[in-house]
Amino acid sequence: MRTAVSTLELREPASLRDALAMLDEDPGLSPLAGATDLFVALNDGTLPGQRFLNLWGLGGLRRIALRNDVLSIGALATFSAIARSRAVRAHVPMLVSAALQVGGVQIQNRGTLGGNIANGSPAGDSLPVLAAIDATVVLKSRHEERRIPFAEYYSGYRASVRRPDELIVAVEIAPVEGAQWFRKVGTRAAQAISKVVMAGVRAPRPRLAIGSVGPTVLRLRRVEDALADGKSLDEAVAILEGEIAPIDDLRSSATYRRRVAGNLLRRFWEDTRA
Repeated sequence: MRTAVSTLELREPASLRDALAMLDEDPGLSPLAGATDLFVALNDGTLPGQRFLNLWGLGGLRRIALRNDVLSIGALATFSAIARSRAVRAHVPMLVSAALQVGGVQIQNRGTLGGNIANGSPAGDSLPVLAAIDATVVLKSRHEERRIPFAEYYSGYRASVRRPDELIVAVEIAPVEGAQWFRKVGTRAAQAISKVVMAGVRAPRPRLAIGSVGPTVLRLRRVEDALADGKSLDEAVAILEGEIAPIDDLRSSATYRRRVAGNLLRRFWEDTRA
């Protein structure tokens, strides 16, 4: 009897080196780990690929470590592990806040940081955090390792600079100075895709990023400049409304998203006031 998985091929690498060799020899393989998004696409009949490289068994990609003041989070670190990590709690508490709002507990136990990045949805809960803290995405192939600033990683809607022979192996985060802040607005408190999600760092030059209001997560550079230059909050909100490009969809309307984005900016500024 044929089933939804009858035509799928799954490769099982024994090590990272093995996985990179498989990708080098067969770039058509699609990497997967927690498979939380893949199974949704499988059930919907929208799964783009048929041949997959299962990374779930590569325990070395789950490490979370602080090296020379740089926090390294392995691509296979689950959101549950991120939320429990003392290093993450001390270094990037707003990433913990985001991790605890990724779906329900079951999704947090399977979903990975690397998978959230690779999926590339502009509604991804961790992505505004990574954008606001200037994280670095570490890509590795059989032949080289590249470090890409998060702001340069996405090239369009669910599109990135990762080559077919590369894997996301880690995210690196330098020390973050300033009060950190994260908010997600969704239909429910859990298991909801964000209507608007924002992350910020209150410093002499604030850093802000927002999701679900454009084809990719957006770093709000013009808003940051306005706040750093001492412009009023009303002026900053007006600049924000011109910087984002929300759409109407099943989850919300563009008008609602613009209003919520402005309200979140005001809340960020109020909540992080010294």
